[in-house]
Amino acid sequence: MAKTTFIGLGVMGSPMAGHLARAGHEVAVYNRSEEKSRDWAQKYSGRTYSSVANAAEGADIVFVCVGNDRDVREVFESAASSMRKGAIFVDHTTSSAVLARELAERCEGAGFGFLDAPVSGGQAGAEAGRLTVMAGGAPSVFAEAEPIMSAYAANVTLIGAAGSGQLAKMVNQICIAGVVQGLAEGLHFAKRADLNIEKVISAISKGAAQSWQMENRWSTMVEGRFDFGFAVDWMRKDLGLVLEEAERNGAMLELTKLIDEYYADIQAMGGKRWDTSSLIARLEPPLR
Repeated sequence: MAKTTFIGLGVMGSPMAGHLARAGHEVAVYNRSEEKSRDWAQKYSGRTYSSVANAAEGADIVFVCVGNDRDVREVFESAASSMRKGAIFVDHTTSSAVLARELAERCEGAGFGFLDAPVSGGQAGAEAGRLTVMAGGAPSVFAEAEPIMSAYAANVTLIGAAGSGQLAKMVNQICIAGVVQGLAEGLHFAKRADLNIEKVISAISKGAAQSWQMENRWSTMVEGRFDFGFAVDWMRKDLGLVLEEAERNGAMLELTKLIDEYYADIQAMGGKRWDTSSLIARLEPPLR
């Protein structure tokens, strides 16, 4: 059992930290909103702290799941001031590969291990403990952290050196964006063609068109319900990271750039907090 710290108790971080506690690890938590920390402590076994530095003191592993590069860097500055030599800093935030490489260097210089380890699976995956983790970092550090991350993940893969986890997450988001837009257009077409959509999905979901999005979101997309977790605002943040990286590496992402613009349309419609399946709302405005 490990002595762990979890920073960031949002819709992903709270259940992830909870799985660590249920697995028997010692868990210290910190969240900007102390109310969320108190709520977590009432549900799980662990200690709450009013500062990142105090929460990270003496931990074997410090896990972070916050908003963006700026938040991660701020947390790191505070945590590093009290982390012990040999501890590991694991960033579960979807952030930039540039930041991951920077923090890996700084951790090495300070005597810490580092993994950039973004996750996929959404709120449902976090609550079920079935997340996918894409990690970048040294194999020795990964070997130490992987058994602990398995408390909330069904699949944990070391992709390569520092930054590789974030780049793999970018591939994930590119693929999701394309699938959701394709599903939105397919459902829109089926409605305009007066097809029985349930029968259509029953048929095509058993073939090559099958996807997680189709299985889990087709009915709510048709009904115009978009309150299922990962918000459009966060998807646009992630796609922004993707497009910035593409500028650096020369990747041609014409479809991804277009879908990012479609998500901007959803934001303009008032859908900033709708989930990513709301792309269909551009084609089939929901009843509100």
